[in-house]
Amino acid sequence: METSRSATDAAIAQVFREEAGRLTASLVRLLGDFDQAEDLVQDALLAALDHWPREGIPARPAAWLLTAARHKAVDRWRREARYWQKLALLESSPLADAGREVDDRLRLIFTCCHPALAREAQLALTLRAVVGLTTAEIARAFLTSEATIAQRIVRAKRKIVVAAIPYRVPADADLHARLDDVLTVLYLLFNEGYLATGGETGVRRDLAADAAWLAGLLVRLLPGEPEALGLLALMQLHQARAAARFDAAGNLVLLCDQDRGRWDQAAIKAAGRLVVAALQQRRPGPYQIQAAIAACHAEAPTWAATDWPQICLLYGQLVRLDPSPVVRLNCAIAWRYLAGPAAALAVIDTLAADLARYHLYHATRADLLRALDRPDEARAADVQALALTTNPAERALLAARVF
Repeated sequence: METSRSATDAAIAQVFREEAGRLTASLVRLLGDFDQAEDLVQDALLAALDHWPREGIPARPAAWLLTAARHKAVDRWRREARYWQKLALLESSPLADAGREVDDRLRLIFTCCHPALAREAQLALTLRAVVGLTTAEIARAFLTSEATIAQRIVRAKRKIVVAAIPYRVPADADLHARLDDVLTVLYLLFNEGYLATGGETGVRRDLAADAAWLAGLLVRLLPGEPEALGLLALMQLHQARAAARFDAAGNLVLLCDQDRGRWDQAAIKAAGRLVVAALQQRRPGPYQIQAAIAACHAEAPTWAATDWPQICLLYGQLVRLDPSPVVRLNCAIAWRYLAGPAAALAVIDTLAADLARYHLYHATRADLLRALDRPDEARAADVQALALTTNPAERALLAARVF
């Protein structure tokens, strides 16, 4: 009985993760109010938690949640002067319109990424309102505190109301001004799904698939934008390796050890064509370069056959476009395979102050120290990495090295 209940709880949690962002987007469109929409989403999810464990998950959970939100809204608005006006909005709007859902989510993303909002607030609000990530998950993605993220979200909502920011996909002339922020949101969303910062599993494929789907919508909206193409290609290349990233026990398998026979070669070729199409426009950007690096890895028949000179050349271009500490860390990791672990460690040690709270910095440093036959220092670095990650697959990998 206990096992059955656990399975039911897990299934309900999965539905919540998939539907919370969509439900919020639909309610924001109908009501034009972030706070009311989020309150109604929480009410609907609480109602589901009350009913679904006893009655089972309905055949159409999205419609059930929207109906529950409508009922909660009716209860609230009975006490408000604008009850009839708001009720008419809900009564006259279809509850499950797939085409409108697509439009809703793009509108909400672009609304959250309005230039009147600070960049950090744009990203935090979009990840919370559109995607449904928790404040804790967003904080881990930004390497900052939950309180800071919560403040950013509150300020962003207030700014949208005060500045009367319209809820719409902007006109063509304004699209490109917001594109970088929209791409960043989708990239962070994909990363959270590809290797989750929290939760009971190492990966959240629903989030990764959602990000790739939204990136595909963006490419259809802006077919000539090379960075949108590059981001979509990058996501598809990573997804093509999904079957080999974890073993049968759920343990993370590093790229060098993956069974490349399980990679989706058709998907790799299709993504490679996107990379070529993007680069042919001769407007290079970070996502195109990252996609080209991922393509080098995906197209190599073996780990030993990896084209490290080409990858290091691409990382050099990426550092010029985005000299962030994480990019420089990844560049140093690639540099190891040309110049050796000592040269890579010398570069990585210069990033210590910037990446002190980033677990992959310490895990990478540990790997290099092991290669240099410095086991005690390597173990200490792994201990630091273990203390900084909550991903269960990463924790298992690091724990095996430490204990």
